[in-house]
Amino acid sequence: MKQIIIHVDMDAFFASVEIRDDPALKGKPLIIGSLPRERGVVATCSYEARRYGVRSGMNIKEAYRRCPQGVYMHPNIDKYRAVSRQLHEIWNVYATASEAVALDEAYLDVTEKAGDLAGARKIAHCIKKRTLEKLGLTCSVGVAYSKTAAKIASEEKKPDGYYEIPTAEDFVSLIADRDVRVLYTVGQMTAEKLRGAGIRTVRDIQNNTETVINLLGKQGGWIANIARGIDDRKVKPYKPENAKSISREVTFQQDVEDFGLLKDVLILLAFCVEKRARRYGLHGHGVTLKLTYADMKGITRSRAKDSAEDAATIYREAAALLDSVEQSPVRLVGVGVYNLSKEVNRQMDLFAFIDGEAGSPEEEFQTLLAALQEKYHLDFAAHLEEIYHAETLHKTVEYMRKHT
Repeated sequence: MKQIIIHVDMDAFFASVEIRDDPALKGKPLIIGSLPRERGVVATCSYEARRYGVRSGMNIKEAYRRCPQGVYMHPNIDKYRAVSRQLHEIWNVYATASEAVALDEAYLDVTEKAGDLAGARKIAHCIKKRTLEKLGLTCSVGVAYSKTAAKIASEEKKPDGYYEIPTAEDFVSLIADRDVRVLYTVGQMTAEKLRGAGIRTVRDIQNNTETVINLLGKQGGWIANIARGIDDRKVKPYKPENAKSISREVTFQQDVEDFGLLKDVLILLAFCVEKRARRYGLHGHGVTLKLTYADMKGITRSRAKDSAEDAATIYREAAALLDSVEQSPVRLVGVGVYNLSKEVNRQMDLFAFIDGEAGSPEEEFQTLLAALQEKYHLDFAAHLEEIYHAETLHKTVEYMRKHT
């Protein structure tokens, strides 16, 4: 039996959750992300805001220029994660394999449970009905023979839509004359390269396969295949240990020239990275530092490490990397760990086995926190768990910046 895949995608997820929880927002152009006076971008927005040309990823200043009458809110990531868990519990019942690709979307392999296209259609409508009844939210669902086709199908009738693409022939017929960006692997830079070669539509890709491959190499071969409806990828359940890295970053509301402040922020970012890695039982074997300077130039530095699993070690390595870079005004700073595994690979000294003993990572981190508390007069130790939450982290960092 050929595979049957469903792609479920929530409609303006963050905004829809906020509107559900506060009906007074219904019908208003709601924009979730940074506030107009802040640096940042739009995370998502209601369909009313989209009528003004506001889009996800848009600079918040541009969003405000287009829609000054909009309602602007910070995202409540913890609330959205909780709703996401409920969504996936509903959807997973119908699938033999489920691949969550975001908080608000997933691929479902319903080949066995559906049996045929008619069965898949029933499952899709059950998913839409149960999502609305149980959580008060609408979703758009696509049914297709492949992952690429299912994703495009789910976008075809948004919001609260349903669409199916049974065969590769149906897929090609649907998208042949659309812009190359309709193919999800074709980003802006790739599209510009293709257009530079006179390739603007999916049909152009189909008719110029050799040119596309010569231009883009391996990626070009993949794009040429999906342009012809060829995609035999399976639905693969996501496993945290398959992640290549774990990171956390913050954008300052004003550029930071004080690298001492940057090092203080690295302590908090290191804690956030450690907490997330421990949640999944993962251990890093390398540390990365990410900076975006005031002129938008971005750099990433990294170094391998036998073990990079505790906040003190992550901070120490990130701080050393910071010492090696150009000291110009910084807009964004981030810390991460990579080469993740379930295995611990470290050579521990005798004292590291004694919990809380001087010289242990925990003791080292507590010393760092005590120094922060004295410097900024904030009780970091008592409220450390709250720092993990994005909004609290950003507010704390801004307080530190203003009181340096």
